[in-house]
Amino acid sequence: MPRSVAEAYLDIETTGLTPPYADITVIGMYVTDGREERFVQLVGKDCTIENVLKALEGVETIYTYNGKRFDLPFIRDTLGVDLNEHFAHRDLMFDCWDCNLYGGFKKVEVQLGISRELKGLDGYDAVLLWERYIRHGDRNALDVLLRYNREDVVNLKALREKLNEILL
Repeated sequence: MPRSVAEAYLDIETTGLTPPYADITVIGMYVTDGREERFVQLVGKDCTIENVLKALEGVETIYTYNGKRFDLPFIRDTLGVDLNEHFAHRDLMFDCWDCNLYGGFKKVEVQLGISRELKGLDGYDAVLLWERYIRHGDRNALDVLLRYNREDVVNLKALREKLNEILL
């Protein structure tokens, strides 16, 4: 029986917008082949290229939102590997633009009716949550950050499915 091709939905959290002045704090990856799925979050020092490549084993295509301009270059500049050399990449932001859906990921989610449990959080909040965890050992802050990242990653799949409905 032929093995299904896996796809991955990827989102990172960082301490800022520009390497080398910022670090990756979380790399979230939701990997599915249509039958099985797994969710991987690499946190802090576990954000290594070896761990990323292991988590993406068997993946053909990575899906992101604004990943062409942010996530993948940040990973390249911080971890030293260009994921574009290993995987096909589809930036769903450009598909959104083709459907006249503009704005950040959260704004597009609202336009398409994709829900979130953690409302009102954004990338800046992710930075603050990481700082609270690192500086004060606030485990609750880390838990919220990981939930936020998980919603981003899982909602990328929901976004892709909604876009497929629109584009068909």
